[in-house]
Amino acid sequence: MPLVVPGINSSMGNKTDWANKLMGKKITEASADMNSFAKRDLPESHRILRPGDMATRDHKPERLNIHLGEDDTVRDVNYG
Repeated sequence: MPLVVPGINSSMGNKTDWANKLMGKKITEASADMNSFAKRDLPESHRILRPGDMATRDHKPERLNIHLGEDDTVRDVNYG
């Protein structure tokens, strides 16, 4: 099986791309303005984590993790 590195030899994109698209925005069902991003436009393998949410510790390199702040805006993104 070949090595897959997100954003280098795959089409998943990279953390910087997603951070630029999402940081400071709210995730909504349908994007209504410049301060939100529609869930349907996220990669198929993603999860949204709010403060205090339980999360599995399994590592899936293709999964985009979206970390929200107390005000439900995106504070960080990473793969895993």
